[in-house]
Amino acid sequence: MKIKAAVTYESGAPYKIEEVELDAPKIGEILVRIVASGICHTDEAVQHQFIPTPLPAVLGHEGAGIVEAVGLGVTDFKVGDRVGISFGYCNCCTNCRKARPFICKNFNKINFGGIQPDNTTRLHTLDGRDLSTFFGQSSFATYAVVNQNHAFKVEHDDVDLALVAPMGCGIQTGAGAVLNRLRPEFGSSIAVFGCGTVGMSAIMAAKIAGCAQIIAVGGNPKSLELAKELGATHTVNRKEVDNLVAAVKAVSLSGDGVNYSIDTTGVGACVRQSLGFLDFDGTCVVVGATGDITFNVQNELMGDGKSLLGVIEGDSIPKEFLPKLLDYYKRGMFPFDKLIRYYSFDQINEAQAESDAGKCIKAVLRME
Repeated sequence: MKIKAAVTYESGAPYKIEEVELDAPKIGEILVRIVASGICHTDEAVQHQFIPTPLPAVLGHEGAGIVEAVGLGVTDFKVGDRVGISFGYCNCCTNCRKARPFICKNFNKINFGGIQPDNTTRLHTLDGRDLSTFFGQSSFATYAVVNQNHAFKVEHDDVDLALVAPMGCGIQTGAGAVLNRLRPEFGSSIAVFGCGTVGMSAIMAAKIAGCAQIIAVGGNPKSLELAKELGATHTVNRKEVDNLVAAVKAVSLSGDGVNYSIDTTGVGACVRQSLGFLDFDGTCVVVGATGDITFNVQNELMGDGKSLLGVIEGDSIPKEFLPKLLDYYKRGMFPFDKLIRYYSFDQINEAQAESDAGKCIKAVLRME
């Protein structure tokens, strides 16, 4: 079938919306009419080939929509179901079989390699050239074919699917890093570096977890104010202090640092600072795509008994975790709607530019 999609042809080029061909769903797959898709920093990382997904490609990996057709063997969904879509995984490696799809051994191949789990793509240019699939969905499009394992049912009919869309990556990454991986002790302290979608989601999750102190660290005064509204007990503006590590430690409950920290920036120097925020026996989680970093292991890690962890997709099983987050939202405990600004599909380049400029925290495209 012919659909509209935002195609990335070469590194750094703007998105180009055009007609492309989408194959019918195969065994275990569903055809989803995309209602909305979030724009994530990971899309931009691929667009500029910091993460080298084969081009040309149709990006987008935070989709939500309505099931319009199902392939053979589909048992989880029926036509008309409202769904959100998350990351892809093989469902057959040892980690997937242990219910740990977020560390699927084929995660990078499926999500960044340009293919579906069966090693093929469903997308093609009108002249027959293959287009890479992204995260098993390519939701910068009006329709997507996805494996039923990668989608979750939205049971709340009164929840806008455009609100659901960004849950599939950034929101579950931040919230899951806290609730699924760190599982902070009640009354503990945490510092979150970066007040974007992932950081704000971590802050809201830390409040749910009962952290006594939640320190938001960032450089945008408006974002820091919103962080307070969402649950931060303290804020530190990195642009207003000479020594950021010392400033965070100074406001920490112990005076020596926090129990937990999360770096969402993807900047090596910031990861090192996030590690420095910790008290003895503290744990720092890194969730962003980060390049090289150099630090003294004895003085900055091992000597204080600290831990530095990489967490993928918030250690989330989306079919289970994301409905729980929606329940928290419905109960007023996870107000992630305050992060979102909506754009029409044809504003995709403008939406990304405004996100990069800090004019919005989470840009979400409405396809219809």
